Amino acid sequence: MPANTTASSGTTGSAGAKTGRKKGRRARLIVIVLVLALVAGIGYGAFWSVSTVRASYPQTTGSIKLDGLDGNVDVKRDSYGIPQLYADSDADLFRAQGFVQAQDRFWEMDVRRHMTAGRLSEMFGSGQVETDSFLRTLGWRKIAQEEYDNVLSTDTKKNLQAYADGVNAYLKGRDGKDISVEYAALGLTNDYKPAEWTPVDSVAWLKAMAWDLRGNMQEEIDRSLMTSRLDAKQIEDLYPPYPYDKHDPIVGKGAISQVTGKFDPEATPSGNIGSDTVASATEGVNTQLSSLSDTLDQIPALLGPNGSGIGSNSWVVSGDYTTTGKPLLANDPHLAPQLPSLWYQMGLHCREITAKCQYDTAGYTFSGMPGVIIGHNQDIAWGFTNLGADVTDLFLEKVSTDGYLYDGKVKPFTVRKETIKVAGGKSREITIRETNNGPLVSDRSSELEKVGQKAPVANAAPDRADGYAVALKWTALEPGKSMDAVFELNRAKDFKSFQAAAEHFEVPSQNLIYADTKGNIGYQAPGKIPVRVQGDGTMPSPGWSSAYGWKKDPVPFDELPYEYNPKRGYIVTANQAVVGEDYPNLLTEDWGYGTRSQRISDLIEAKIKDGGKISTEDMQKMQMDNTSEIAALLVPELMKINVSDKSVREAQKLLEGWDYTQEPDSAAAAYFNAVWRNILKLAFGDKLPKELRVKGECLNVPRADTSGPVDERHKLVRECGRRDADTAQPDGGDRWYQVVADLMDDQNSDWWKSPASGRDEATDNRDELFARAMEDARWELTAKLGKDISTWSWGRLHQLTLKNQTLGTEGPGLLQRILNRGPWDLGGGEAAVNATGWNAAGGYDVVWVPSMRMVVNVGDWDKSRWINLTGASGHAFSAHYTDQTDKWVDGELLDWSFGTNAVAKSTTDTLTLKP
Repeated sequence: MPANTTASSGTTGSAGAKTGRKKGRRARLIVIVLVLALVAGIGYGAFWSVSTVRASYPQTTGSIKLDGLDGNVDVKRDSYGIPQLYADSDADLFRAQGFVQAQDRFWEMDVRRHMTAGRLSEMFGSGQVETDSFLRTLGWRKIAQEEYDNVLSTDTKKNLQAYADGVNAYLKGRDGKDISVEYAALGLTNDYKPAEWTPVDSVAWLKAMAWDLRGNMQEEIDRSLMTSRLDAKQIEDLYPPYPYDKHDPIVGKGAISQVTGKFDPEATPSGNIGSDTVASATEGVNTQLSSLSDTLDQIPALLGPNGSGIGSNSWVVSGDYTTTGKPLLANDPHLAPQLPSLWYQMGLHCREITAKCQYDTAGYTFSGMPGVIIGHNQDIAWGFTNLGADVTDLFLEKVSTDGYLYDGKVKPFTVRKETIKVAGGKSREITIRETNNGPLVSDRSSELEKVGQKAPVANAAPDRADGYAVALKWTALEPGKSMDAVFELNRAKDFKSFQAAAEHFEVPSQNLIYADTKGNIGYQAPGKIPVRVQGDGTMPSPGWSSAYGWKKDPVPFDELPYEYNPKRGYIVTANQAVVGEDYPNLLTEDWGYGTRSQRISDLIEAKIKDGGKISTEDMQKMQMDNTSEIAALLVPELMKINVSDKSVREAQKLLEGWDYTQEPDSAAAAYFNAVWRNILKLAFGDKLPKELRVKGECLNVPRADTSGPVDERHKLVRECGRRDADTAQPDGGDRWYQVVADLMDDQNSDWWKSPASGRDEATDNRDELFARAMEDARWELTAKLGKDISTWSWGRLHQLTLKNQTLGTEGPGLLQRILNRGPWDLGGGEAAVNATGWNAAGGYDVVWVPSMRMVVNVGDWDKSRWINLTGASGHAFSAHYTDQTDKWVDGELLDWSFGTNAVAKSTTDTLTLKP
């Protein structure tokens, strides 16, 4: 009998962080009633009963026969529905993992595989054809197939096949409505039936994650777009160099040894031995890439916004400085809020470690992929953050009907045709063209056919005629071994085997931190990182010349930075620069700017000063630190400004004595962040081209073409922004912290000049602009939160809504209300350690979050703690749909059982899978 069939308790989102707890069982029943009423919102004469809603709930007790098993597999779930699996062979373990994840998350898995294959139109109709066309052009699924056929190890293929067999065993004999309520909704408009799972479906998901964490591609586009309105010096102002003088890199020292040619953490830098890789050579390229940017926006809409904010925190502290005497390791990757969460918590245990059964590991997995991505085994623990390596380049290509120009000769395209099937519509055929630099992404847009049409280029460039096409070169479009690395990492026993696994983790390029039961801590930078013949990857390059492009081999793994037991006793990675300025290989020119990493380091140093020790609770508190670095810089200056308007002065007083912490109930945090948003808008946002500004926000700007007679009334034209609010600029991340910090001492910088608008007077210097921003912020919050400042709070502005990533965003309104949860009022903020990100150009809503949090107590594994953003289940009415969210909001962590006895004590349901 399926478990949870009578469960109606649990929580849904609410207007406040606490309110979600108050609805309980009654709310769950209301949701079910809404499901029964779905027919009224969608039509089609369907009727959903309570049994329809519950039909897809997983069986979690008793036993089930599972074809292909060699022996019994026990599935033990705790009170949060988190499963721990016990088996006697690798094949049984991964077959059971596939079955259990399909029980809880198959809708999510199915949507993911359709996305990675460019087949969303088969599920959702013609509205996804453009997205499918772009994804087919990138060829994720094609590359994943090549990896599976030609690159991955035999053992990895066996594990992938076992996982697929488990998924298919779950699907066998089930209709869509028996799998999830979303299929029941989809069935009202579509006769779609889920197909069998394949091993390549799992491999392809790594391509999606690599895309989400691809580095500086958006910055490359944005810099190009800026050239239509800003000069080179102004663009340089907006992309300042990494502040090594105040924010430490991950690896404190070290260099590539002139003796061994390998990276040595103890070596002394001796100058740049690879300067040809960082030479700037853009030949004055200025492209109109707005259409490509628009297309890219459609892909992150499914995975989450991509930009300078997306990152993560991880750090590890040596046992010399902990209360446990063993290392403590923390990790919280920052990704878009999704429902269900991107992560799925799970334990994979061999009852006995043998050659036949090699795994005893637990942590965070991806639904649809075998193994554990982040977590620990019986010997080591590991965490990930995005390294941010520049692994993508855009190339301008001079094309004709015959091919593309390269070193004075026309070379033929590599061409393939793809058919996109469309639910309820006619299939579409597309032609995909590739150059030696990669697929022509400009073929997916009529506007992009004219890319570069008006761009000034050097005399050596070919005639622009109808413009240049745009090709994307990306390391993930080459077959790699990242799937092998997942299993190798799960089996690693020491730093040497950890590094061996990291060598195969080619894409996405991640910072890997490490700790083991013997007390060692470490760090490794892995990834396939290109070596450029010329240029630094910050702007599109000429594709018609062999003077550009990439060298055949990437940066050798032996030359990538690492650390092992550094003397300082801890390692922090939070998307800051990996290594110092003297490191010869170009990893990227677009690091995160180190605000979070430096705050974490400062918190650790403050704790261990004078012999102090760090506890698990201390690590947990650090994860929730919400201090604003930009507030500490700006507030003293804001308080010096003489404000005459009584209402604005009243708001200004909120900042008196404020400690710069961004608690959800803080009125000061609300007002400061509103001031910060308005400073950015006035100083920078209004000066950016429309392609970077928020869609629908309009400005009067000088007419570009004034060659003919123009009267005074027509010197200005109305120009409206074109970018989604989540990805517009200035986003307010720590790059903008550095931009403003660099300008603070220049009272009369042109950036501080802002024209008059409405009732606002023009500003000529910094303090005038700050005063105007304070006034604008006062009236913005009056409109949003009311005139009475005693009712203001940061959480009322800064809210998290969890949305089902398909029907919860694109489905009918009633269906969205059924599948989505929230809002919750949050603290934290942009570039805080508690990184609840918001885009200052678009508003205050939360657009990315710590997608999970964990603190691993190395060696005493059962004292480790973890939390997920949502819950184990992807079923909208399960008690485990969002049962971890309230605790996540409050910064709480759940006990994380690992050992056999601890798991037995925490188990509430046991299901036995039998041959």
